[in-house]
Amino acid sequence: MFAVSDVPLLALSLTFIAAVAAFYLTRLNRRVGEYFSLSIVTLVLLLVFSMYPAILRGEILSSNYQLFSIPLSINFRVGALSFYMAAIISALWLLATVYSWGYLAHSHAHDRYYAFLLLVFAGNLGTVLAGDLIGLLLFFEIMAVGSYILIVHEEDETAMFAGAKYLYMAVGAGLGIFFSVIVVYFLAGDLSLGQSGMISGVSGLSLASFLGFLLGFGIKAGVFPLHVWLPDAHPAAPAPVSALLSGVMLKIGVYGLIRIFYDVYGLNYIRALGWNKITLVIATITILLGSALALRQDDLKRRLAYSSIAQIGYIVLGLSLLTEQALAGAVFHIFTHAVMKGCLFLCAGAIIVQTGKRKISQMKGIGYQMPLTMICFTFASLSMVGIPPFNGFITKWYIGMGALACGEPFYVILLIISSLLNAAYYFPIIIAAFFAVSSSEKEAVKDAPVNMLIPVIVLGIFTFVFALLPEHLPLQLARAVSHGLFNGF
Repeated sequence: MFAVSDVPLLALSLTFIAAVAAFYLTRLNRRVGEYFSLSIVTLVLLLVFSMYPAILRGEILSSNYQLFSIPLSINFRVGALSFYMAAIISALWLLATVYSWGYLAHSHAHDRYYAFLLLVFAGNLGTVLAGDLIGLLLFFEIMAVGSYILIVHEEDETAMFAGAKYLYMAVGAGLGIFFSVIVVYFLAGDLSLGQSGMISGVSGLSLASFLGFLLGFGIKAGVFPLHVWLPDAHPAAPAPVSALLSGVMLKIGVYGLIRIFYDVYGLNYIRALGWNKITLVIATITILLGSALALRQDDLKRRLAYSSIAQIGYIVLGLSLLTEQALAGAVFHIFTHAVMKGCLFLCAGAIIVQTGKRKISQMKGIGYQMPLTMICFTFASLSMVGIPPFNGFITKWYIGMGALACGEPFYVILLIISSLLNAAYYFPIIIAAFFAVSSSEKEAVKDAPVNMLIPVIVLGIFTFVFALLPEHLPLQLARAVSHGLFNGF
């Protein structure tokens, strides 16, 4: 019998084995492979949520498996942050898998697609469930390299160029993290996470390791100036992959930064040396640059890609302010952005499949052609801008309060400017879709197929529904994560 602490190993073993099986089953029969892949993701989601009662009691689920030589043992450690990340990853992966059935109905290489969809799923889960830096690096590399195959799925010139740029950057990210892991082991003699600071002494090596981590996880998160792969990869990838890249995989970079701040160096160490000022500058430029460049894009998916850069800036900002409220906002925005941007990219994919239109300038009246899709797009856009009661407002409220708590009102002004920029590049799409059209221009094009529409509707509802309930469960969990990190448990 498996104990609850064995759930990470069970879930990952199942997913890795299923990735191989999915390749052959899909090759034999596409529909069988699709149902098999969906069943595996659903089962893993249930396994992840089976850990929730223990997490709710404040337990830390840890297990160690001596499958490799020291220090390459497999060590899992699941606390509130790891569970929070794993739940978001599994839920969005489930919706993207359902969506893929309709989106890829007339595509090619289904066997390869579903095999790597499961492999990358396992890599993402392993990264957030790992209990030490070696495991985190191992699964990070699986996720990063496996994602290349999903990005180049279309195999056209655009996809291959975007994939090559992504792959070189991903290799660089892995090398940066690898260098820093070696340095941390040399300085601390340990790589276990959850210690509230492994390094105590100040040296050039400790700074070098911090910068190496910042390089590696910053590339994956897509922060300035390491964002250059992102605007090409998102438009080139299939829409469900774009949703996962933005909604999940960018957050792996942010998750790594959270672990580095709180587990490797510790809050007091970072604050004393002022290293958070580096990431504050990066966050500010990332927010403004991403928003400014999004305004210039006519390709819908490219605009969404630049918007993702700006949104990641919010999370880095909340982390860098070093206050509990700001961190709660940053952690909550991991959920918020996964829902918002997952919805927007899936909406974009539905529009492309149903109408063939990619340009924003071509989307006049699209709200009448695809009403349900564009209503969900509107919900996600309003959340992006930060209008209450949508999730985006809650994020900005907590980060803003955290900025005031540490005497930095400038960042409240930054959030307001960013919201105005969000409105400037999302509202014109909504206005053109529903209002800037005459009755003669209202073409009758039916909405997306049901297996594409259901994930879109679910994510659209998730942008606000929790705020209407007596208890906002994702926000409560984000606050619990923040409180635990600040208090060292």
